[in-house]
Amino acid sequence: MGSREIILGNIAKSLKESALVPSEPKEIEIRLSAHSINTVPQRGTGDLEKQTALFIAEAKRVEATTECIDDVDELGGVLLRYLAGHNLAGCVKIAPNALLKNVNWAKHSTLTVAQGIAEDSDQASLSVAVAGVAETGTLVLHSGPESPTTLNFLPDNHIVLLPQSRLVGAYEEAWEMLRVGGKTMPRTVNWITGPSRSADIEQTLLLGAHGPRRLHIVILNDKKSS
Repeated sequence: MGSREIILGNIAKSLKESALVPSEPKEIEIRLSAHSINTVPQRGTGDLEKQTALFIAEAKRVEATTECIDDVDELGGVLLRYLAGHNLAGCVKIAPNALLKNVNWAKHSTLTVAQGIAEDSDQASLSVAVAGVAETGTLVLHSGPESPTTLNFLPDNHIVLLPQSRLVGAYEEAWEMLRVGGKTMPRTVNWITGPSRSADIEQTLLLGAHGPRRLHIVILNDKKSS
């Protein structure tokens, strides 16, 4: 018997059977369904304005850009300014999200908007976040009919609308938002912190390695009305 087997054998002997096998058949199911919250960092706590300031600071720290708007109908102008600022064509692929139906895209004649999944030719996309996490400046997006996952990864420029009412302090609160009302967990949940990046090659940081080169977050001041 080798040293590895001896060590593992000693560990196995020191463990009580009750620690590995639940005393009741449904014990595991009960524990999983309880969604008990573990230790939550305090840095994300505070009122909405404090959380918003922290979210913006953390997003900027990871190379994302941000701006705030008071009305969702301002999005057309936001997109035009962003695209022009990066010398991009006035075209954007957007999520078929209910919140975006309140935007009068027609009043911006130089902006071309199309709904649906992203394709290789799309240079910019617009998604709507289900939540934002203040402690790390992280966006939470999930897959579904109103939120095609390809919009999050294919275009080089990803623009995300984050209603301020969906801003939370910590990851645990974001998971609770996904579970509210007993909803079935979506097939895919993406946690996005800044643009895609990698330092695999000679420890040199490169943006856009596995996804968008730029991430622009538009915070909608909805006063927790949605």
